[in-house]
Amino acid sequence: MIRLDQLPNQQPDETVSLFLHRHWIMLVQILVVFAILTLVPAVLAAALYALRPGLFENPLFGPFATLALSAYYLGVWLVTFFEYVDYELDVWIVTNERIIDIEQKGLFNRVTSELHLANIQDVTAEVRGIIHTFFDYGNVYVQTAGEVDRFTFKGIPHPDKVKETIIQLADSDKKRHGIGTPEKAV
Repeated sequence: MIRLDQLPNQQPDETVSLFLHRHWIMLVQILVVFAILTLVPAVLAAALYALRPGLFENPLFGPFATLALSAYYLGVWLVTFFEYVDYELDVWIVTNERIIDIEQKGLFNRVTSELHLANIQDVTAEVRGIIHTFFDYGNVYVQTAGEVDRFTFKGIPHPDKVKETIIQLADSDKKRHGIGTPEKAV
């Protein structure tokens, strides 16, 4: 778990403004796909049993179907577990100095990036579709002139509020460090 009182490379006066995690509806999407993938073999087995009632008692087909079904369910569980780990461990932290992007890539690979607020050139919030609009979640893109082209906050709640908060923090950080006239990000 990430301790918000001890961030990596923390500055003396740095405070956490936003701790962002994916919206809970993203977890529901994972569970719905899991449920559908779990029900598919049962529907296929019922259809096969209706067409050929003795097929599963066949000494060749019965064990093969059991083995194939076991491998299928193992794959479904693994993919669901990977998606849950990705959902749970993707975190974005916005402080009054920088943005920290912690992204899980598979089980044993994590990428952590940071971006100083003074380097922000553009912030964009994206809400696509009726479900995203109804549940108020979407993506926020942060554009810089640096090496990392774009930071993406995926599936976060209240993307417009997050965008406005980042813009305000970036403007105040630019003023605090005396960096040019802050431009309004879109």
